[in-house]
Amino acid sequence: MVEYTLAHVGINAANAEEARQGAAMFEALFGLTAKEGNSSVFAGKAVELMKQPYLGRNGHIAIGTPDVPAAVQDLEQRGFSVRPDTAKYRKDGTLNAIYLQQEVCGFAIHLMCNAK
Repeated sequence: MVEYTLAHVGINAANAEEARQGAAMFEALFGLTAKEGNSSVFAGKAVELMKQPYLGRNGHIAIGTPDVPAAVQDLEQRGFSVRPDTAKYRKDGTLNAIYLQQEVCGFAIHLMCNAK
């Protein structure tokens, strides 16, 4: 049985400044420390604010799983599909993250490894 957990919610901001402002609001509201990266600003580990719109009309929902290849196999066996062009790999060649073709209410779905 494949394990799935909510990893974070990604919000598509219009630009970097809006992403920073959004992260600052989550920090002010809930104490989620803002941390800026190259393409996004995280508010704690729960919210990722994209510096420019990416996949999904509204953003993405990241689903964590200890074994991304097993999760892909599970979902494909149940009729869902992935976007190979979005695959990210570890240095050892193991699939680490990938988006699904399907969206939910304007949110792309992003599988990511949450193994320690």
